[in-house]
Amino acid sequence: MVKKLLRSYLFALSVVAVYVLLAFTHRAVFDTAVETAVSGTWEMLAVIPPVFVLLGLLDVWVPREVLTRYMGPGSGPRGGFIAFILGSAAAGPLYGAFPVAAVLMSKGASFFNVLLLIGAWSTTKIPMLLFEFQALGAPFAFTRLLLNIPAIIGIAWLIQAVVPRLEVERIYEKARLRSGASL
Repeated sequence: MVKKLLRSYLFALSVVAVYVLLAFTHRAVFDTAVETAVSGTWEMLAVIPPVFVLLGLLDVWVPREVLTRYMGPGSGPRGGFIAFILGSAAAGPLYGAFPVAAVLMSKGASFFNVLLLIGAWSTTKIPMLLFEFQALGAPFAFTRLLLNIPAIIGIAWLIQAVVPRLEVERIYEKARLRSGASL
């Protein structure tokens, strides 16, 4: 029992050991590491609750049949467009995309569309585009966007082609179990 518990927390315990070692050997590095960890924790605490509130609303307000029709396996380019727009309009860091992806999967969104959402969330956010437009100029912003769109589509297609069907089904089952959805 203790062995299993230690194995489960091996990474966390290793991090604590490194922090303790740094506290005694490299105080400046330790102070910076603690400051970064605290800052990251506050950032996550500011982002995660609103994401989960929105996910709860999505889960309650959008019926499974509607989501399946617009983003499911038979949705075609329309579903991909919706996934891309949702990902591009999203706010918050990339780790916010994964709970959203799980809810979409539990409601019947296609694997390809979920991959598009994650790709758009990580690469084509509208606020990032506006910043690039202002700071780096329109040619850079639009060139990057025009190069990223086909790259995201290509990567989503490649992942869908490479990941075995049984693995995709296992991922969907985990998403359904975590969200409490039933089929």
